[in-house]
Amino acid sequence: MSSTNVLLNVENLKIRVGEHGPLAVDDLSFSVAPGEIVALVGESGSGKTMAARAAIGLLPLPMRVCGGRLDFQGRDLVTLDTAGLRAIRGASIGMVFQEPMVSLNPALKIGQQMSEALQLHTDLNAGQIRERCLTMLRRIGIKDAEGCLEAYPHQFSGGMRQRIMLASVMLLRPALLIADEPTTALDCLAQLDVIELMLELTREQGTAILFISHDLSLVARYAHKVVVMRHGQSVEQGTINDILLAPKAEYTRQLLEALPRRGELAALPASNGPLVEVDQVCIEHPGPPSFWGKRQYKRVVHSASLAIAPGETLALVGGSGSGKTTLGRSLVGLIKPCAGAIRFKGVDILKAANRTHRLQCQMIFQDPYSSLNPRMKIGEILAEPLRHEPGMNAAQRSERVSQTLRDVGLGEQFVERFPHQLSGGQRQRVAIGRALVRHPQLVIADEPISALDMTIQKQILELFERLQAQYGFACLFISHDLAAVERIAHRVAVMHQGEVVEVGAREQVFDHPQHPYTRQLLAAASPLEKLADGGYRIRPASV
Repeated sequence: MSSTNVLLNVENLKIRVGEHGPLAVDDLSFSVAPGEIVALVGESGSGKTMAARAAIGLLPLPMRVCGGRLDFQGRDLVTLDTAGLRAIRGASIGMVFQEPMVSLNPALKIGQQMSEALQLHTDLNAGQIRERCLTMLRRIGIKDAEGCLEAYPHQFSGGMRQRIMLASVMLLRPALLIADEPTTALDCLAQLDVIELMLELTREQGTAILFISHDLSLVARYAHKVVVMRHGQSVEQGTINDILLAPKAEYTRQLLEALPRRGELAALPASNGPLVEVDQVCIEHPGPPSFWGKRQYKRVVHSASLAIAPGETLALVGGSGSGKTTLGRSLVGLIKPCAGAIRFKGVDILKAANRTHRLQCQMIFQDPYSSLNPRMKIGEILAEPLRHEPGMNAAQRSERVSQTLRDVGLGEQFVERFPHQLSGGQRQRVAIGRALVRHPQLVIADEPISALDMTIQKQILELFERLQAQYGFACLFISHDLAAVERIAHRVAVMHQGEVVEVGAREQVFDHPQHPYTRQLLAAASPLEKLADGGYRIRPASV
């Protein structure tokens, strides 16, 4: 490709940690043409985000560019001063970050934040700026654009915040959009919505995209070209068909093999009835008081019913805000329903005088960094649930902790470590161990792999399957990752707007979905599947 057809040319880029630290990016080269979508893929720590941030001068300290070139429209961004970078940042190169609640100021109204870039980079007056913001908000499908300008970020869902962030960036019609994991925290429908909007806006404006992701299924649907990164280096580059149909690098093949896919499930043990029955459960959340001071309530779960057999994994799927986490938390007593019954081994736990069932029900939360006490050592975290184990002395507790660490693939050297000293995958192993240390009969796993890379996700799913086979616990697996659900679940329940709209065996739900919402979810997911010749393709939706 000639230099005249290149928008961004990265040549032998090196980024170092501090003056004499290791290289975070080492000899990286790739190019982006006008209107092209180039994806940087790899695990956390591969250097993909650092390479992108270098292009707009937003490397976090002590990171610094120590070699190579970043040519954008004929100018080397590495040698530009602060004023030069400020002129390019936003106006010519825009960036959408992973978490809009971090990049949007919670104390400023949406209108104030959208207008900032226009005030900085254009000569428009206040009225013209407001009109352009309103036009863009209407363009992205917000009906009450006037109201949106006066609202704050916390008043919107995650998907809507990301749409607003994207609209703010595209107001200046940049030549290049850097999208850093823009949909990682979203369910598949919201993810599809944001990506399709991003493509529409960039096509209209002729904007190229540098798309950063660890999700090869997502990249396969949209990217023209892929750069696979590992340890700061490019291990393979090519068109999306080159990468999917004939991957050359062993690491690329490992990433593709790590994608979840349907396999054989262990047979369920014989039982006389369900372990857990959820019968017509309704849950309400308190809202703001009315004018007269009376508390208002919003119903978030409507007459939900489902059952979980001993040893079974029932997946609960649905979009953000569908009520799946709320329903899951009600099973361990963290939320009290306003109607219905929850029976554990035949006893209605909502009416039971004691709470001994809680000792047999444990929960794995989505973010172990938040759910693990940062002031406690790993050994103390695992031993804490055993304080209520009758007849267990200190030596027995210590042995159970050691056994649990071995079960989750961590050695006894982790006993004295703190959560911040562990990687994300290791922290999730500790969270699983904490839930299983009492050998419970039911585990509620709430989005246990959503924050992890593909290879770490595969390891955690394999660990979960092995421990379930070993200890025989039942599991309510709450997730919006349909590929992971298809791998691990015996049955699937689908929630939509607080209602359970479909329940069935895995094969029934995935191959012959009955409810329109289930078909929507499956069409939005479209995971990769392996072909007989060793290549991969996006699996056609069964709708």
